[in-house]
Amino acid sequence: MDPVLVGEVRFRQFTRGEDGRLRHTAWRGLRADRDPSEVTAPRAGRPSPPPADPPEITGQVTVKAGGRTLRLSNLDKPLYPDGTAKSEVIAYYSRIAPILLPHLRGRPVTFVRYPNGVRGPKFFQKNADASAPDWLPTVPLRGGGSRRGADANEVVRYPLLHELAALVWAANLAALELHVPQWTVADDGTRNPLNRLVFDLDPGPGTTIADCCRVAERLHDVLVADGLIPVATTSGSKGLQVYAGIDTTNAQAPSVYAKAIAVAFEQETPEQVTATMTKARREGNVLIDWSQNNPAKTTISPYSLRGRDEPTVATPVTWDEVRGCREPEQLVFTTDDVLERVADIGDLFAPAHERRAPLPGHYT
Repeated sequence: MDPVLVGEVRFRQFTRGEDGRLRHTAWRGLRADRDPSEVTAPRAGRPSPPPADPPEITGQVTVKAGGRTLRLSNLDKPLYPDGTAKSEVIAYYSRIAPILLPHLRGRPVTFVRYPNGVRGPKFFQKNADASAPDWLPTVPLRGGGSRRGADANEVVRYPLLHELAALVWAANLAALELHVPQWTVADDGTRNPLNRLVFDLDPGPGTTIADCCRVAERLHDVLVADGLIPVATTSGSKGLQVYAGIDTTNAQAPSVYAKAIAVAFEQETPEQVTATMTKARREGNVLIDWSQNNPAKTTISPYSLRGRDEPTVATPVTWDEVRGCREPEQLVFTTDDVLERVADIGDLFAPAHERRAPLPGHYT
């Protein structure tokens, strides 16, 4: 069949091997100004000439996303030092949506926005303000779901990202990072008990993610012995996180359980692990941040981008990868890496979502 439409796709390189797939792609839209007979498909080893008279896209464009119509702006704006543009961020979130959305469903999202790129000012946004589309579900939480004291009575309207269009909308805001709590909200807006346990492993000065992996191996064995199913994911930055799906009705039990394990690790190997954030204890140690299980806290979502020098992603990894890690570079994954991994091995984070187990009896 002869082609009948012409579309423009920006890309940076081809994958290695015979398949020669495009990498760092960003869809730029249909080209009604070009005839299919004028266009030759690019191939590895053969440069593709730039399109003649490319359309201006620095203003607003209208796109369809899962049946919704959205207006996107400044698609060419670089958000990362390597030149990764907003259009590529939108493309990543669009392609990872089928994997990411189940892990966001029902979880109030806090954005970290980088409107002028990762080297510009950033800010946290919890409230879905008046500019949010009217179809976007939100949940009002008193005290912002986390804050205390003078703000305890303030109601914050958190966005809920349940569909492709919501992810595209957020990416268009340059909301590179998506942070979520370990609990969900019910359809009526009430907060459910925590259903995920998390240990946030943060390498102190003189340590790396490889040292976090040694701690994660120990956590794996303890959690398995307690009947849980641990899942590891990079933070997309320097550290590593270990999750497990849990069933509990006690909002404080996950923190109590996680703290007990962290303190035990510190007592067993004080030269490798600390359970406290005291600066003096961080040097040469991995911090086991058990406090992320506090219902008021949020953690970077798996498959979320990070606002670092490269478009790195919080990436679920296998336990073989954890055990085999000796250099930090082994567990650095960018958007294209993650999309290829998901295509090859599926959603490694699924057990934390699908397989939940009770905490040990004295922590229920």
